[in-house]
Amino acid sequence: MKQLSVFLENKQGALLHVFNTLKDAGIQLIATTLADTADFGICRIICTHPTTAYNTLQQAGIATTVTDVFAIALDNQPGAAANVLTALHLQHVEITYLYSFLLAGQGILILRTNQPDKAKETLLLERLHILDDKQLRQLAEG
Repeated sequence: MKQLSVFLENKQGALLHVFNTLKDAGIQLIATTLADTADFGICRIICTHPTTAYNTLQQAGIATTVTDVFAIALDNQPGAAANVLTALHLQHVEITYLYSFLLAGQGILILRTNQPDKAKETLLLERLHILDDKQLRQLAEG
């Protein structure tokens, strides 16, 4: 799964500029998260067409990178996310960051780890449903 990381000056209108740029390109946002410091912020974005979004933001002069992350579809029940974290913890896979959201009645867990190969192996052994960009786009577009 591809995630955009957009680096923003911490000033009024910077995030709006990013969102409007993507809107004008017809890119649908699926999930976003924003972390900031006194001087800058990082907006992480999951969207319907990450390659197009990346190119559009770059052409607009907006500093953006593309990162591989895991998107895991979870049953909408208590403890589903905890079970994923437990499986990774038992294999000594550290989570760099994580966020989640609901989409089409399913929980979606987005995470990045320090050991992506080991994380993928663990998630597959646990029979967890790892989504790719196309599958997530299909869920978002109904």
